[in-house]
Amino acid sequence: MATVGAKSEPPARATAEPDKRRQILDGARAVFMAAGFDGASMGEIAKAAGVSKGTLYVYFDSKEALFEALTLAEKRWLAEVLFRLDADDPDVPGALTRLGHSYLAEMIRPEHVTLIRMVIGACEKFPRLGQAFFEAGPVQGATRLGAYLDAQVAAGRLRPGDTNLAARQFLQLCQAGLLTRLLFGAGDGVTPEEIAHHVTQAVRVFLAGYGPEA
Repeated sequence: MATVGAKSEPPARATAEPDKRRQILDGARAVFMAAGFDGASMGEIAKAAGVSKGTLYVYFDSKEALFEALTLAEKRWLAEVLFRLDADDPDVPGALTRLGHSYLAEMIRPEHVTLIRMVIGACEKFPRLGQAFFEAGPVQGATRLGAYLDAQVAAGRLRPGDTNLAARQFLQLCQAGLLTRLLFGAGDGVTPEEIAHHVTQAVRVFLAGYGPEA
């Protein structure tokens, strides 16, 4: 069966980067998560990665370049893994429900929330980071979902419309304030019940607007 925007097997982090570069990115991830963007230093990153500063600079000429590479690798990996949608599956509500659950599970991970905060904090000094992060994550995800929706329109399972906008609307319906709450550290964490409720309502509202004509 045809699969939109996906290979036969999910990509593995272990094969995404050459060994030494991946080793540096793993060390950088640990330091950035612990110290934040401003608090991280190339010396600490080299130490955490188990390489010399000279070796570190062979691969990345600045902390900004290293942070950009790390965030892009994370977002591309997430887009590839999360948005694996079978265009031939006639159960559109089921496919959207599964996507909504996996999407929210990743969005609310503490590490992901921390990463978004760091990108937002660095954008004022380095606006290119924000643009690259946006294109590698939200844009890629919406594009992959939009391709799936195009296939469903062609099959008569959804009504014609702006599928790229519809994809973004569905993802926003799933979040509906949950990620914003976490970014501001407001209230308690997100419960499985909240996720289930948000996804159920997102699918209901989405299909009310884009489901096939009666």
